[in-house]
Amino acid sequence: MNTKVLFTIAAGLVLSTTNISAQATDCATTASIAYEHAKVKNYQAAEEPLWKVRKECPTYSVATYQFGEKLLKDKLKKAAEGQKVTIVKEIIALEKERFQYFPAKTKIGDLHSDIGQLMFDHKIGTKEAQFAEFEKAYTEDKKNFTGAKKLYTYFSLFVDLHDKGKKELQDVFDLYDDITDKIEEEESRLAKTIAGYTEKEETGTALTSKEKKKLKNAGINLTAFSKVKAGINQKLGARADCSNLIPLYTGQFDAKKGDIKWVKGATRRMYAKECTEDPLFFKLVESQHKIEPSAKTAYYLGILALKDKKTSVALKYFNQSAELEEKSSEKAKVYFRIGEVMKKQGSKGKARTYYRKALNYKPSMGTAYLRIASMVASSANSCGTDVFSKRAVYWLAENYARRAGKVDPSLKSNAAKTAANYKAKAPSKTDIFNNPEIKSVSIGCWIGETVRVPKL
Repeated sequence: MNTKVLFTIAAGLVLSTTNISAQATDCATTASIAYEHAKVKNYQAAEEPLWKVRKECPTYSVATYQFGEKLLKDKLKKAAEGQKVTIVKEIIALEKERFQYFPAKTKIGDLHSDIGQLMFDHKIGTKEAQFAEFEKAYTEDKKNFTGAKKLYTYFSLFVDLHDKGKKELQDVFDLYDDITDKIEEEESRLAKTIAGYTEKEETGTALTSKEKKKLKNAGINLTAFSKVKAGINQKLGARADCSNLIPLYTGQFDAKKGDIKWVKGATRRMYAKECTEDPLFFKLVESQHKIEPSAKTAYYLGILALKDKKTSVALKYFNQSAELEEKSSEKAKVYFRIGEVMKKQGSKGKARTYYRKALNYKPSMGTAYLRIASMVASSANSCGTDVFSKRAVYWLAENYARRAGKVDPSLKSNAAKTAANYKAKAPSKTDIFNNPEIKSVSIGCWIGETVRVPKL
C-alpha cells in the first residue's frame, strides 16, 4: 500500500473521530441548555433544544425523556380540549422511546399502566386496547404497577369486559382479591408511617419539616387508596351478592370441592358477603378443613361456634387461626374479632390487648382505635381518683379517637366527631389553669396509661 493511500485512510479516520467528538460535544451542550430550562419549568425555552437532543442524540441521557414527559404533561394541562388527544399520543410515543433506548431505567409496570391510564382518560382506542396495557403492566411487573387511580381503572375495565361476556365472573373475583391485597399492603405501609409520626407528636416532640411533609404525603396517599378500595367494592357491586355467589358456587361445588384454591376463595367470599346462613357455607368450610386445615379453616369454625353461642370453643379456634395465619391483614382481622368477643364479655383490658395486636399487624385498622377509645371513655368514673383525673381519662380517649381518623381516612368524619365529644368532657381550660402543677395524669385500673395535660 503506497504512502498516498495510507495518508488518505488516516485522514478519514481523524475526520470521523473529530465528527463523533464534535457531535458528542454538541449533544452535551444542547442537553445542558434544555435541562437547565426544564429544571425551572421554563418549558417554552426548553422545548426546542430538548427535542433536538431527543432526535439527534436519543441515547444521551434518560433525563431527556424524563423532562420531555414533564414538558408534554404541562402542555396537556394547558391545552384546549381538541388538542389533548394529539399531545397524549406524543406522550405515549415518548414513553415508548424511553423504553427503546433505556430499558434498564424504565419499569414495565409503570410504563404500561401509565399508557393505559392516558388512553382511558382521553378515550383513545377500545376498552380492550386500554385493558391490554394494564394487563401487561400487572402480569409482568406488578411490583411497579402503583397508583391508586390506575389500580381502580384496571379493575373497572376488567369488570366492563366481564359484562360484555369477555371475562368470567370467577376471574373478576380473583382479580378483586389480588388488587385488594395490594391496596391493603399499601395502606398498612402508609398507616404505619402516620402512626409513628403521630405518636411522636403526642409525646410533645416537634416534627421536622421533612417529617411533616412525609406525614402529609402519607395522609394524602392513604386517602386515595381508601377511596379506590371503596370504588372497587362499588364496581364489583351486586356481582358478588349472595344471589350470584350461591348459585355460582353451588353449581361448581361437586366438580371443585377438591380444589383447595377454589374452596378457599369461595369460602372467603361467602363469608365477606355474609352468605353464611346458607348450607353451602358449612359445606365449603368442611371441605377446606378436610383438605388443608389452616388459619382460615380455624377462623370460619370459630365463626360457626360463635353462632352456636359456644364462646370458649370459638376463642380456641380464633387463637389457633391467629397463630397459623401468615398474612398480616388477615391476622389483624382475627385479633380484632377476639377483641370484640372480649369487649362483649366486659374484659376491657384483654380486649385492648387484642385490638393492639390487630393494629400491630394492620396499622390502618382505625376501628380498633375507636374501640379502645370507647372502652377508655366508658371507664372514666372508675379509673380516676378525683374529679380532675376522672375527666382527664377523656383526653386519652380523644387521642385514640383522633388516631383512628389519621390512619383510616374513611373514618375521618366519625373519628373527629367522637374525639370532639370526648374533648368536651375532659377538663376545661379553666380547670387546667387552676391546676398548673399538673403536667400529666397517670390513669389507674385496667387502663394503666399516662396522658399529658394539653398546653393552654
